[in-house]
Amino acid sequence: MHRHTFTPLHQRDYLDWPFFDPGHREFMQSVDAFADSGTLDNVDHSNVDDACRRLVAALGHSGILRACVPGQFGGFGPAIESRRLVLAREALAYRNGLADFSLAMQGLGSGPITLAGSDALKNAVLPKVMRGELIPAFALSEKEAGSDVAGMSTTARLEGSNYVINGEKTWISNGGIADIYVLFARSSDAPGTRGISAFVVYPDDPGFSIAERIDVMAPHPLATLRFNNMRIPSDRLLGASGEGFKLAMRTLDIFRASVAGAALGFARRAFDEVTAYARSRRLFGATLSDMQLTQTRLGEMASLIDSAALLTYRAAWRRDVQQLSTTRETAMAKMTATENAQTVIDTALQLFGARGVRVGGVTESLYREIRALRIYEGATEVQKMIVARDILRNGIGLAKQAA
Repeated sequence: MHRHTFTPLHQRDYLDWPFFDPGHREFMQSVDAFADSGTLDNVDHSNVDDACRRLVAALGHSGILRACVPGQFGGFGPAIESRRLVLAREALAYRNGLADFSLAMQGLGSGPITLAGSDALKNAVLPKVMRGELIPAFALSEKEAGSDVAGMSTTARLEGSNYVINGEKTWISNGGIADIYVLFARSSDAPGTRGISAFVVYPDDPGFSIAERIDVMAPHPLATLRFNNMRIPSDRLLGASGEGFKLAMRTLDIFRASVAGAALGFARRAFDEVTAYARSRRLFGATLSDMQLTQTRLGEMASLIDSAALLTYRAAWRRDVQQLSTTRETAMAKMTATENAQTVIDTALQLFGARGVRVGGVTESLYREIRALRIYEGATEVQKMIVARDILRNGIGLAKQAA
């Protein structure tokens, strides 16, 4: 995307909403300073491996990656805060999708270590994650086990003091560039997800290989990993045996609301771009913004953005402040923010006309970015099922009380 400064901090009225405090506004100033430093200009998307390594290092140097680790390891507070992650991803996505991806994976990839790693492992990994000196990855998905994690076929067999791992993982973000992988594999014959465990593996472990690099419409490092009798010490088990699925879900619960934050960033950028264009584009003796049809579109877009923002910030606030389970709220936020952003960006592209589909243009780039975001970390259809099942199990609002 071309050079574009952020909306000035004093114009971001949503930072005055009750979900945020002065510390969040100060944090956004630091993100602004990073974005306006020139680091995000001319990011080379033709070499995403090198671009991501450079972005991770720059994000670490700026201090923004402090949002991805607890305070004990250099973070902003005792625990990772969802609101700060949401704001960081929103601000970075507004400027550059690959920068947003780079920050997100520093948190998601190291999240299971934060939650279940030994003190020694945390001390060895998390400060380097925070400084941008180590790139982690979260290896959960398989060809036949994406949304249906219970279909996982990668196995980890205990032999003496080692685990022997066989199988493949695919659609793994940071695959091929990560320095450390959190790998989920079936370690027992327990049914469903109960036999899944988590392990720490390294790319130089014998038997580990990159089977395929995957190119997608919104470029980022992505790969299929293969494990052929990969033997690792048993102390690489992360948390308790058979608790891997719960660990994966706990990690995703922390970071899923931030996916909605990224969608907000993409939507806000599209809205700002098309609003400026509509004010300047002249046709039929007036500007595009003078036309009532354009005005109704802009009104719809603004409402879609604010409704998604309210759900997103609520989910993050509920987790941070109320310290409650946010499974339903984060699913609502992820589903609504990504779907609304798709509508906003598509509308912006339509208003731009032919220049909206030009390769390398802002709206064309945003269109590719948001389409992928509606799928990863749980597709929209999965989020709908999560919400419905939670309602059927626990009720909702007054209906629950009446029951």
